[in-house]
Amino acid sequence: MMPWIIARHIGREVLGASLIVMLAFLGLFAFFDFVNELDDVGESGYGLVEAMSYVALLMPGRIYELLPMVVLIATLYVLTAFARNSEITVMRASGLSIGGMVRILGAVGVVFIVATFVVGEYVTPPAERMAQRLKLEATESSMSQPLRSGVWLKDGDSFVNVGAVFADGTIRAVRIYEFDSERKLLRSNIARKGEYDALTQKWRLENIEQTHFHADRIEFVRVPEMAWHSQLTPDVVGVLMVSPDRMSVSALFSYIDHLRENAQDAQRFEIALWKKLTYPFAVLVMMFLALPFGLKHDRMGAVSVKVFVGVMLGVGFHLLNGLFSSLGAINAWPPFLAASMPALLFLFAAWLMLVQVERR
Repeated sequence: MMPWIIARHIGREVLGASLIVMLAFLGLFAFFDFVNELDDVGESGYGLVEAMSYVALLMPGRIYELLPMVVLIATLYVLTAFARNSEITVMRASGLSIGGMVRILGAVGVVFIVATFVVGEYVTPPAERMAQRLKLEATESSMSQPLRSGVWLKDGDSFVNVGAVFADGTIRAVRIYEFDSERKLLRSNIARKGEYDALTQKWRLENIEQTHFHADRIEFVRVPEMAWHSQLTPDVVGVLMVSPDRMSVSALFSYIDHLRENAQDAQRFEIALWKKLTYPFAVLVMMFLALPFGLKHDRMGAVSVKVFVGVMLGVGFHLLNGLFSSLGAINAWPPFLAASMPALLFLFAAWLMLVQVERR
C-alpha cells in the first residue's frame, strides 16, 4: 500500500518546483519571442501592445512543449535535495522500495499527464489560431506559405491552389483545375477572392476567369460570381494557420480523413496525431528517468550538476522528438513508432539505470 504521507510530501514538492521552473522558462522564452517580434513592430497597426498580446498567446504552446523538461528538472531537483538531506535514506529505511517510489511518482505524474493533455488539446490550438489571426490582422497581411505558388489541395477530381489565406477566413488567388475520371483537364477557374457561406455550405467566388477545354477548341469566359461546393471547408483551410504539432486531436482526425478521402499522403499528420496522443505520457517517462539520479547518495554539489543533466536530457528528448518525426515521414515508418520512439528509448534508459541502482 502506498505511504500516503510520503506521496503527499513528494507530490507537493515536485508540483511546487515544477511551477517555479516553468515560470523561469516562460519568462526566458517570452523575452526571446518578444525580441523576435520587435522587427515587425511598426508595420501597419502592429505595435508593442499587439506584439505583447501575440507573445502571450504563444505561451500555452510553450507550456505544452516545456512540460516534460520542466517536470524532469523539478523531479531531479526534489529527489536530489531529498538524497542530500538523507530523506531518501529515511524513506528506504521505513520500508519504501524502489517499486513503491515508482508508484508514488506515477501517481504524481497522472496530474501532469492530464495537465499536458488539456493544455495541448484545449488551450494551445485556439491560442495559436488567435495569435496568428491577431498578427495577420494587425500587419494586414496573409498567412505566409512554404511555397511561393501557395498551397495545393486535392478536392475530389479537382486540384485546388490557394495563393493566400487571410485572418478573416477569406482566400485569395484561387485556382481550381477540374478533371474527368480519365484525368483529362475539363475546366480551370481562376478567382481573385473566395468567401465561405455557412448557410449554403458553399464558397462564393468573385471575379472568375473560366477556361473550358473542349475537344476541338478552348473557350474563355469571365464570370463575376459563382458558388463553389467543395470539401474544403474553412476548418480544413484553417489547418494551414496552425502547425500539425499545435493542432488538436479532433482537428487532426478531421484533416487526416480529408486527405485519405482524396488519396493523399497523410503520414505527416498521422505522426502528429500519435505525438499528441503519446506526448502527455512523456512527462511520466521524465519522472522515472529522474528517479535513478535521486537515489544516488551524492551529498556535495550534486543539485546543480543534476539540474544541468536534467536540462541536457530534456533538450535531447526534444531534439529526438523532432528527429524521429522527420525520419518517420521520410522513411514511411509506422506513425505510432515514429511518435513514441523517443519516449520508449528514454523509458528503457530509466529502467536500465534503476536496475543498476537496485543492484548496488
